[in-house]
Amino acid sequence: MSETFLDLSTALGLGLLVGLQKERALSPLAGLRTFALVSLLGGISGLLVPQAGAWILPAGVLAVTALLVTGNVILMRGERHDAGQTTEVALVLMYLVGAYAVLGTREVAIVVGAALAVLLHLKEELQSAVARLSDADVRAVMQFVIISMIILPVLPHRTYGPYDVLNPRQIWWMVVLIVGINLVGYAAFRLRGSRAGVALGGILGGVISSTATTVGYARMTKRTPGVTEAAVAIVWIASGVVFIRVLIEIGAVAPGFLPEAAPPLLVMLALFGLVALFLWRSATAPGETPIDPGNPSELRPAIVFAVLYAVVLLAVAAAEDFLGNKGVYAAAVLSGLTDMDAITLSTAQLVAQGRLGASTGWRVILLASMSNMAFKFAMAWSLGARAFGRRLAGWAGLAL
Repeated sequence: MSETFLDLSTALGLGLLVGLQKERALSPLAGLRTFALVSLLGGISGLLVPQAGAWILPAGVLAVTALLVTGNVILMRGERHDAGQTTEVALVLMYLVGAYAVLGTREVAIVVGAALAVLLHLKEELQSAVARLSDADVRAVMQFVIISMIILPVLPHRTYGPYDVLNPRQIWWMVVLIVGINLVGYAAFRLRGSRAGVALGGILGGVISSTATTVGYARMTKRTPGVTEAAVAIVWIASGVVFIRVLIEIGAVAPGFLPEAAPPLLVMLALFGLVALFLWRSATAPGETPIDPGNPSELRPAIVFAVLYAVVLLAVAAAEDFLGNKGVYAAAVLSGLTDMDAITLSTAQLVAQGRLGASTGWRVILLASMSNMAFKFAMAWSLGARAFGRRLAGWAGLAL
């Protein structure tokens, strides 16, 4: 059952992806919903093959071809302004859904039928969302497709190098995970970033990059001293969101490690949450945001992160072999200065593989987060106004 839904979701997702490009190109024949429906039509046809026979596939091709011919004839004659094929494809799809409800699995037919109804209902919302996308937004989506659907599947799934920890596909899967998280933050920022208040600004800053948020608001306090209180609150919230991000990464890579790693990280998150609530109550949202998230799906930063992750993974394994836990803690401090993702993912992977104890693993991640916090707030002290640096330093001391 789960595999069936995964296959249909893949078909729907690919249809939406191609349809996004055609909708942006203002194709008069087929757009976002039509491509999604045709993909679902193909998925349902494939599900019907064991019961109805292989003839169902060429019959579906003929039906879609007939619809395309009809649409092109209408366009050439200019008889209708809207030559879309959504309704026609939906009718054919519902015919196959009805057949699958009898021949296949009723639950699958219900989900597909409901998804079709929602897709048809959201016409204006989908068209409005696509219209708001910039070329940079579409480029980010397509580059994420290259990273996740083209590069990832072709990489070898075996280990190389010393300590047998460098697996190209696993390394790139970590890249996909981090770029995906950053892409979610980018999308949220594009929707609400310029109108975000203090709390939302801090949350978005933490999802995108807490370090970039710290640097941006630190410099802003020197230009505009009146935003100091808001800047302290936003940077503090962004730093607290890091712990949520870490928990998500551990859960994705090593779910068995999460029950032991979560309690100490949740203690830190609770501390940040209480202080953030205190700071937020007295802060007024600044009229602008200094954060520029950029395209999170660029290939060069993805490759750089892959190399960084591989180096950290190898360094932690080597430090544990030569120096024991002390070596691992030293590697955590150094790695945490610049990046939390690489040390979190590498530690979680080593714990999942049984190469590192879970009790050592959460201490490594927590120590790296402290190192990262100290580095960020040192930058805040050096780049921002004195009042901004002093206030952050005081709260950071409490956290440390």
